[in-house]
Amino acid sequence: MHTISASSSMQLSVPPNHFQPMKIVALGDSLIYGFGDPEKGGWIEQLRRWWMLPDSAGHVLYNLGVRGDRTQQVAQRLEVEFRHRGELRNRVPDLIILSVGVNDSARLARPDGRSYTDFTVFEKEIASLLDLAQQLCPVLFVGMVPVDEAKMPFLDCFYYNHVDQYRYKEATRIACNKRQIPYLDIFEKWIERGETWRIKRLSDDGLHPNTVGYQALLEDVINWDAIKNYHSKFDYQLKPSS
Repeated sequence: MHTISASSSMQLSVPPNHFQPMKIVALGDSLIYGFGDPEKGGWIEQLRRWWMLPDSAGHVLYNLGVRGDRTQQVAQRLEVEFRHRGELRNRVPDLIILSVGVNDSARLARPDGRSYTDFTVFEKEIASLLDLAQQLCPVLFVGMVPVDEAKMPFLDCFYYNHVDQYRYKEATRIACNKRQIPYLDIFEKWIERGETWRIKRLSDDGLHPNTVGYQALLEDVINWDAIKNYHSKFDYQLKPSS
């Protein structure tokens, strides 16, 4: 895997005809917030900085991730956050990026404890969130990262496991497909790359990606066809570091 950085070794190649910069809001949990990456601030922060470079697409990207948020909490703040990111002349954002669900999937107190959000309740809440978001503007959804089960429990209380993660991410993927919302299945991508690969990209808490993990997540997002639609006027080009 290539290493992408926002240093002088990375340049954005832009054709002469620029297109109108967009305003984008990213809402969700700690995966949006970037917790676990003290060096680069997570994948949203890196993308935000790239889009501020002089020769970039110029998109404005707001990081509205909140650690610990579940689907219901994101839904509760979605429209207010959206309406307050219009900037100029009351314009509203052009795109919403969502990433939430892993906190809903946690078991409480013990490995077989009750789910933090009951699965049937989650199905209704994720459908409601997507419907609300889609009424506001186009939506993209970035899925959850598989945890390190051996490091559980998180904070001595939350037990995450791959079986439950799979159920919740599948419910999300199906709900997105029904609404023709592009869904990036990070869980499947990371599982396919093997345990050794994954463990190296997770923080010591077993839940959040580390700096290398967020780098991998950023690359997955950049190479996603749904995102390419929004920066199709330019390409990310890597040049060897001097």
